[in-house]
Amino acid sequence: MLSNATVPLLGAVDTGVVGQMGLAAPIGAVGLGAVVLATVYWIFGFLRMGTSGLAAQAHGAGDAAESSAILLRALVIAALAGLVLIALQGLLLRAAFRFPPASAEVEGLAQTYLAIRIWGAPPPSRFTR
Repeated sequence: MLSNATVPLLGAVDTGVVGQMGLAAPIGAVGLGAVVLATVYWIFGFLRMGTSGLAAQAHGAGDAAESSAILLRALVIAALAGLVLIALQGLLLRAAFRFPPASAEVEGLAQTYLAIRIWGAPPPSRFTR
């Protein structure tokens, strides 16, 4: 639960820091970028929700091999998804900015912000045995 709270919290902190500049466009860019990233991370919630029940069942049954297999599968899916996000970040950014109306300046700054923040994606630390 704490990990889920950190994604929007980081966006709020970024907004506070950029707000010290006194310009509207960077604040809008960070806000827009934070929403895009929170949405992308939320989409991958299936990985956590889909594996936690299976891992609990395997652990409860005392099946260490199945617990390890569930963890390994989840980590492989998370790693592949991370690589795909990094590889397709340009396409993802263009698609993300088709929907919310923003000025060219805000979009440019938001793309720079997202290009930096995509490398800070939270690791799949939520998976336990």
